[in-house]
Amino acid sequence: MTKFVAIGALIEKNLGMSKFKEISEFKGVEYAFVETGRSNDLFQEKQFGQFGEASIMTIIVQNKFKDEVMQLLAKHLNVLDSQSGLIFEEKNIDALKSFSS
Repeated sequence: MTKFVAIGALIEKNLGMSKFKEISEFKGVEYAFVETGRSNDLFQEKQFGQFGEASIMTIIVQNKFKDEVMQLLAKHLNVLDSQSGLIFEEKNIDALKSFSS
């Protein structure tokens, strides 16, 4: 059985940036990353013509906590009620390695 799983979320930029620290402290989260970009099909609010600003989150979670973390993500990112984003399980990860310079 794998030890970790990657979970992704595509949500509005402001929401992703404001919830990032809270999400990174969920039980079972090993690493959390957030990037920003633009999407032309997911969000109604378009700040740049046809494009709206988005946060792309990648969360590395201990496999035994993945269901709990996905439920917390849906709740904290308001995805279940507003249908304003996507949360998805990506791939299984057998081991994590840290590199430092």
